[in-house]
Amino acid sequence: MFNQKYDVIVVGGGHAGCEAAAAAANMGSKTLLITMNLQTLGQMSCNPAMGGIAKGQIVREIDALGGYSGIVSDLSAIQFKMLNRSKGPAMWSPRVQSDRALFTLTWRQYLEKTSNLDFYQEMVHQLIVEGDKVVGVETQLGMKIYSRAVVLTNGTFLNGLIHIGEKNFGGGRAGESASFGLTENLTALGFDSGRMKTGTPPRVDGRSLDLSVMEEQAGDEMPQKFSYSNQTKPLQQQRSCYITYTDPSVHSTLRDGFDRSPMFNGSITSTGPRYCPSIEDKINRFSDKDRHQIFVEPEGWDTVEVYVNGFSTSLPEDIQYEALKKVKGFENVKFFRPGYAIEYDYFPPTQLSHSLETKLVNNLFFAGQINGTTGYEEAAAQGLMAGINAHQRVHGQDALVLGREQAYIGVLIDDLITKGTEEPYRMFTSRAEYRTLLRQDNADIRLTPLAHELGLIGDSAYQAFNKKQEQVQLIKQFLVQTSFDPKEVNTLLDKKRAPRVKQSDKLHKLLARPYIDRNDLYAFSIVDDYVQSASIDDLAFEQAEIQVKYQGYIDKEVALAKKMKKLDAVKIPLDFNYGDLASLSHEAKEKLTAIQPINLAQASRISGINPSDIAVLLVHLNR
Repeated sequence: MFNQKYDVIVVGGGHAGCEAAAAAANMGSKTLLITMNLQTLGQMSCNPAMGGIAKGQIVREIDALGGYSGIVSDLSAIQFKMLNRSKGPAMWSPRVQSDRALFTLTWRQYLEKTSNLDFYQEMVHQLIVEGDKVVGVETQLGMKIYSRAVVLTNGTFLNGLIHIGEKNFGGGRAGESASFGLTENLTALGFDSGRMKTGTPPRVDGRSLDLSVMEEQAGDEMPQKFSYSNQTKPLQQQRSCYITYTDPSVHSTLRDGFDRSPMFNGSITSTGPRYCPSIEDKINRFSDKDRHQIFVEPEGWDTVEVYVNGFSTSLPEDIQYEALKKVKGFENVKFFRPGYAIEYDYFPPTQLSHSLETKLVNNLFFAGQINGTTGYEEAAAQGLMAGINAHQRVHGQDALVLGREQAYIGVLIDDLITKGTEEPYRMFTSRAEYRTLLRQDNADIRLTPLAHELGLIGDSAYQAFNKKQEQVQLIKQFLVQTSFDPKEVNTLLDKKRAPRVKQSDKLHKLLARPYIDRNDLYAFSIVDDYVQSASIDDLAFEQAEIQVKYQGYIDKEVALAKKMKKLDAVKIPLDFNYGDLASLSHEAKEKLTAIQPINLAQASRISGINPSDIAVLLVHLNR
């Protein structure tokens, strides 16, 4: 089986590994996915959900680039919600509650249908490196498998250590062993490593909960979906989630266990995620708060298991149980499994280039939590890009690097490579300076043409994309050319208690008003008749509406992006000696030498680099 040499070997079968393997194989590379357990491909190790604030935009981008996360999420969803609907469309973020088991099964089915992709279950404990290039991997059993590129997506498994109270034991996640040997191999090759921490809450028996005393959180009445493709459809039925709250008695019980908590007794020294803290961390850091939200999330269609979101903890299991029993609706709770914390090795991502290839070893790529990120979506995005660029590398093609104005994926990778991270990195809309351009509704416009060029999107899917864009232009043209009847409009405006119009004008000017949306226009026969006759899809109309309403803001961000692009054009040679520039600060010399930015724009985003440092570089490079 392994006499042949693979183009790409992907190590690890989590969200990053699955996307990397699918991308490389779909582009035509002979690919091997090797993982410690083939039964857990695409496993949701923590909460059973995909998307959310900024994360939903990433899933849409993955789908627009030909990845599978959006399709798998749609096919395994039990609830869909578009978050932040009360805000502008740049903030709208799709999220699905998932059937955990179905999610994993669907990922496996899609991977097994992928041509050029082989599978193998074993632990990789070291790389095979010749000179400055990786040429394969060696397994725990001593099997050597050769390839032209390797993508490492090891998640939380590298020297993973699980903590529950004063107990700790090796593991990559509950019920699965840790991976050993690879960290030591990489550090011997010259890589810097560190430790990070994450955690997960208890899972409980839903039959033991009293949902009637909790706040129901239903899905959207008119649910959408993640994927732009016709392989999925919006949900016809949904399951609800619920909200309840902790109270001072819960906090008191939790504090009783602090002396046995690895968070406070020194057992855990690594950094955890700032924006997803454990319950003990929350009541310690926010001691002025009397309560914290607890989200009760079903694990699937056909299971009673429930995920207790907001109660992530590494406290002793008896403290977890006693505290959770005091939460409203949890008085008779039964545990399926306790919460725990896990420490694992990661490698600071400043050791990578923007293609996610390592600077020390050629043809070696890192993706996912090995780079210090947290979250399925962030991992999947990196995996997709690493898989694409591993294929590009071994076939002598240019790497695909997305700009910060092109995608949240571009923001994610640029932040990691340029700034590094000392805590688990999570994406937020606030991290993107071009949020109005990077909306969830236009990910296909931004990225699908690129995916088609790369061969990740087939001709039929690309034709469907073009058809949608034609519809957007048709409805926009109709709105610009068609006048409204002032009597009809004033009847509508009176109902909204909005200022009346004095004369007829074009429909696009009416739609640009903040209190008017496309649903209001459907009430006008001239609009409804045109939409019906031209077969305009509502999502195409929604995209046209957003463009009409926010064109001014969009134009400003496009202009700003073009201005910043000028700095992208000022390239910095790879062998540039920053030590020769006496005018640069000592900190600037150190950081620029360590990160080796490829252009002035990237240099300007490095933490600690001042405008004066950029001015010095600009003068010198222009010479």
